[in-house]
Amino acid sequence: MAAHNELGKWGEQVAARYLAQKGYRLLARNWKDGHRDLDIVAADGPTLVVVEVKTRRNNVFNEPEEAVDWRKVRSLSLAAGKYVKIHGIDADIRFDIVAVTGTDDDNCRVNHIENAFLPAGY
Repeated sequence: MAAHNELGKWGEQVAARYLAQKGYRLLARNWKDGHRDLDIVAADGPTLVVVEVKTRRNNVFNEPEEAVDWRKVRSLSLAAGKYVKIHGIDADIRFDIVAVTGTDDDNCRVNHIENAFLPAGY
C-alpha cells in the first residue's frame, strides 16, 4: 500500500479513537456508495454525524481541513443521503471534519470541527 494510503488509514484510526473517547457511537467506517465514501458515520446522542477525516504529515502547505472543497462537500452530501435512505434514518444530520496532523500516535494533533459545513444544496 502506498505511503499516503497508510497515513490516511492511520489518521482514520486516530479519528475513530478520538470520537469514541468523546462518547460518540461509531456506526460505520469507510462506508461506500459506488465511488463515493464516508470515512466515519457516528451518533452524537440523537444526531447522526458524518465525519470526513483529513490527515497530513504536517501543515507546511495548508491545514488538512482546507482540502474539503465544494466537490468533496457535494460528494459527502450525496453519500450521506444514500446512507440515510438505505438505513431508514430519521434524525438530524451534522457534517464534521476531523483533521489529523502528524505521523504517529505520540506526536499528532487532532482538530475536530463540528458543523464544518452544510450539505450541498443548502
